[in-house]
Amino acid sequence: MHRRDFLSSRHLASTAGHVLGALDEMQGLSVEETPPQETALLRQSRRAMATTFEILLPFETPCAAEMGEAAFELIDALEAQLTVYRDDSEVSRLNQLAASQAVPVEARLFDLLRLAQRITEETGGAFDITAGALIKAWGFFRGPKRVPGEEELRRVMERVGTRWVTLAQESRSVRFGRSGLEINLGAIGKGYALDRVAELLTRDWNLSAALLHGGYSSVYAKGVPPGDERGWPVGITHPWERTRRLALVHLRDRALGNSAATFQHLEYNGRKLGHVLDPRSGWPASGVASASVVAPTAAEADALSTAFYVGGVELARRYCADHPAVGAVLLPEGSAELVVLNLAPHEITLTS
Repeated sequence: MHRRDFLSSRHLASTAGHVLGALDEMQGLSVEETPPQETALLRQSRRAMATTFEILLPFETPCAAEMGEAAFELIDALEAQLTVYRDDSEVSRLNQLAASQAVPVEARLFDLLRLAQRITEETGGAFDITAGALIKAWGFFRGPKRVPGEEELRRVMERVGTRWVTLAQESRSVRFGRSGLEINLGAIGKGYALDRVAELLTRDWNLSAALLHGGYSSVYAKGVPPGDERGWPVGITHPWERTRRLALVHLRDRALGNSAATFQHLEYNGRKLGHVLDPRSGWPASGVASASVVAPTAAEADALSTAFYVGGVELARRYCADHPAVGAVLLPEGSAELVVLNLAPHEITLTS
């Protein structure tokens, strides 16, 4: 089931950090610069991938209900394919078989795996989809959360690393070089789903304007909202002070992904350890409180926000210097100053 309701454009807003999105009703925030025209928006939503996906469309968009149904059906199908919480999903089957044989996979899934592999290589392993066994060791899969022992962690890390994954282009098959290696697409899957939805709605309905988000941490903006040529306004809030906005970003045919220190953590020796794990060390990442990335696709934005959260400001600087189409907004731990990379003044407004 999904719900549909209406939203005035002057209530278009922004909530990010851990919560990132397009509706101020979630946190009571308001947009400082409202669109010059007062135009109603249609919002449709559905639960999927353990979160809420939403689509915002200009009210006059033809066939909005039909588009919403098609979009959510696609998201449901992608969840059934990508999830590791169902033993019969394609990714679960891959994890079960790929250490003993080459496993052919669906063409678009193969392309997603290649994208993930490329980003892993470009970020020096700060992003890595092969961390499934590591996620389980820390209890971030089905719980309970725990700190693995040194020897256990050493054994688990022997089963983590994209270097153990071989992608064969001609056969579109995947083979693991280590038994027990597990792929988990949680850090890229929602963004990938948004990209696929945007592609579907553009191809089949010639959609020119929409804002799509998955769980307020992944956003894709198609075109511009009514009356605002700068793009769709999406805000970034402080990860702990949820009523404090850090910045407002305008997106136009681009995506924004966010990784941040959140409520998912465990206490260890007086420290709070977060749920975002560094696949290079096996321990929770530290040093960055919030990493938001603007990129051409939502899959890239999702993956890179994780990589920058894990790898830190210097990795983000190097990556953005080599990739002009990628921008970033980072809040280092213990700092009140944002680091903004590759975003023009008309694309971002600092509000804190």
